[in-house]
Amino acid sequence: MVEKRKKKLLRKVMVKIGLKQKEDKEEIIVEALLDSGATGLMMSLEFAKKNKFRKKKLGRPIYVRNINSIFNHKELIEYIVDMELFYKGHKEKIEIDVIRE
Repeated sequence: MVEKRKKKLLRKVMVKIGLKQKEDKEEIIVEALLDSGATGLMMSLEFAKKNKFRKKKLGRPIYVRNINSIFNHKELIEYIVDMELFYKGHKEKIEIDVIRE
């Protein structure tokens, strides 16, 4: 008899937040993944380009670790984006790492 394994349900929590760069007049509303297990805030290079966010080049790149703690030598963080984040009346200045996908 083959035992059926129960599939683990992947749970993700998406929240709508506002993002704005200092010099911009208007914020954009986006859906963000909350508590993905990442150690920081990230956005894709494609998303940054699409929204015309101004990127700051880092002095040296940061290597990304996979979930198993092994460095992913194909993925580097070379840029960050300074933003203001808005959520339900809360406002905070943040730096978001820009990753290539």
